[in-house]
Amino acid sequence: MGLRDFFKKGKEEPVKGTDQVKTTAGQSADHSFFTKKDEQQVTDPNVHQDVYTVQSGDSLSKIAKKHYGDRNSWRRIYDANKQTIGDNPDLIRPGQRLVIPR
Repeated sequence: MGLRDFFKKGKEEPVKGTDQVKTTAGQSADHSFFTKKDEQQVTDPNVHQDVYTVQSGDSLSKIAKKHYGDRNSWRRIYDANKQTIGDNPDLIRPGQRLVIPR
């Protein structure tokens, strides 16, 4: 066995030029936290709203403080995004795009 054979042992390298990406359940191909459903539910900002992308460590009260100057205004954001967030306002995920009513 020559030195060249020694390095060929083991797993084969993937063929260059293929775009096969393995994903796990709940993970998109680009490894982001939001799903296709999240992407489809986001509307573009208009005169009466902004769009905010949730960052790691965010909560609705932190987002409300940032946009309205009042943590207690989180319900306004939740009501506008209930379909995206779901029944529990404490469970928002990084990458979700939320409508922020003005």
